[in-house]
Amino acid sequence: MIEAGLGIYAIAIPALLLFALAGAEYIWPRRALVLGRYPRWRTHALFFATNAVVGRILSFFVVIGVAATWADAHRFGMLHILNWPFWAQALMAFVVLDFAVWLQHFAMHRFAFFWPMHAVHHSDRDLDVTTALRFHPFELIVSTFYKSAMVALLGVPLAVALAFELWLNANALFNHSNIRLPKYLDRMLRTFFVTPDMHLVHHSVIVAEQKSNFGFALSIWDRLFGTYCAESMVGAENQKIGLSQFDDQRPSAFVWSMKQPMT
Repeated sequence: MIEAGLGIYAIAIPALLLFALAGAEYIWPRRALVLGRYPRWRTHALFFATNAVVGRILSFFVVIGVAATWADAHRFGMLHILNWPFWAQALMAFVVLDFAVWLQHFAMHRFAFFWPMHAVHHSDRDLDVTTALRFHPFELIVSTFYKSAMVALLGVPLAVALAFELWLNANALFNHSNIRLPKYLDRMLRTFFVTPDMHLVHHSVIVAEQKSNFGFALSIWDRLFGTYCAESMVGAENQKIGLSQFDDQRPSAFVWSMKQPMT
């Protein structure tokens, strides 16, 4: 019952946020788009649809909800050993899972095996809210098994695990969005959270800048591990987005993007 209820919110809230941020991008754009919305948005919609199918297939084997249910049934995981109050379990789970996502993102850039699949996300030559949908199914599979394992090892309660996924998806939509925040608001928010301008640096064509700002929600991990970069060395207004070897129209095509890890 909890899973079904949260499942509805997990779809409805990100969908509403996507439309709201897309509208905000139109009214308060941060940067002019190089390739524009179409056919990029069509390609990203196809990525979303493909990943929805892949996610459904994965549900027959392992999903985060299943991992949480199994851990609870077997009293498995660190939180079951600690036996903390629910609020403390939820807080610890959010912080540890957020770090786990940061570490996964770092590994996607650090290890040659993972980079080709993650490079599909980075090959987008623009950055807007739909870029948060642009993940190759290979990366979805790796991410699902990894996060499911972390949920089981921690023994995260089902409601907390599903709420974290909702939180993560909402943050990804926000920090990929092409909205212009007032500078004072950006400075205040990035003390704790990853802002669009902070994540913009990570999508730079400059390789050194791609290896910074790995956070999706909390900004603390990049500060702790020395991977924080406030702004591109060329300035936010002059920063080019994407991968230098794909400085053309190809990343806006769905079939080409799906084949990208194999090229």
